[in-house]
Amino acid sequence: MEGDCSTAVAPLQAGYTAGMEPHDDKTPLRPRGRGIYLLPNLFTTGGLFGGFFAIIAASQGRIEAACVAIFIAGILDGIDGRVARLTNTQTEFGVQYDSLADLVSFGMAPALVMYHWSLASMKLDGITPGRLGWLAAFLYAACAALRLARFNSQVAHVDKRWFIGLASPAAAGLLASFVWTCHSLGLDGTDLRYPVLGVTVLAGLLMVSRVRYTSFKGGSGPKSDRVPFFALLVAVAVLVALVLDPPKVLLAVTALYALSGPVMWLRRGKGTSPPQAPVA
Repeated sequence: MEGDCSTAVAPLQAGYTAGMEPHDDKTPLRPRGRGIYLLPNLFTTGGLFGGFFAIIAASQGRIEAACVAIFIAGILDGIDGRVARLTNTQTEFGVQYDSLADLVSFGMAPALVMYHWSLASMKLDGITPGRLGWLAAFLYAACAALRLARFNSQVAHVDKRWFIGLASPAAAGLLASFVWTCHSLGLDGTDLRYPVLGVTVLAGLLMVSRVRYTSFKGGSGPKSDRVPFFALLVAVAVLVALVLDPPKVLLAVTALYALSGPVMWLRRGKGTSPPQAPVA
């Protein structure tokens, strides 16, 4: 997953080789079955399918299905890297495949959902506003691609405590939850085309910004995936709230997270240089 370095190829533990069973000096290497290599990539493929389905659904006017598909893609994207680490099957192929899938699921899919739901209607205001509509969608997709490229090029130096710029899954979740909430309230994307334009551009720019976001991790090393007990309680509370009203809860969570970076930056002061952190 791009947002949490979950598919990055980490240094292999002593006594392990990618795709090999644990061994000592007296035990010959035994290659793992080919099926276990497929497991993390199957989750990645599922996420890619979710993004592709969202594009098709949006083009057919099935907005709610498109938004749900983007969130399902995000869940699968969060699983694939963890599965790869648990099975010790991290590979460079998996890293690159995951990034390409992320570009579709969290770059192209949200951009096209916004375009088909609302931004396409900007042509009603004239030729120039119509062009601004599809250019805003393209800007978001381009920013997602730049975010992923920047992340991959510097993944070896990443500080897992922070993201530099809004992670693409979080940006996609913000757009999808915004559209889903408006759609559930019966609001027409045509009437909201200018607010939608602003949200799309803002989400794209946050992805390529230098604003820091917490990753909810304690740092690097074997325990980097562990989270505080309080974070677990918050996650449980969010899951309970999701049962009551999924689109509004998701919008609240993603909007608060997207705003948390700029708010922390303002609290530090515009003239104060933040602690040095590798670019994610």
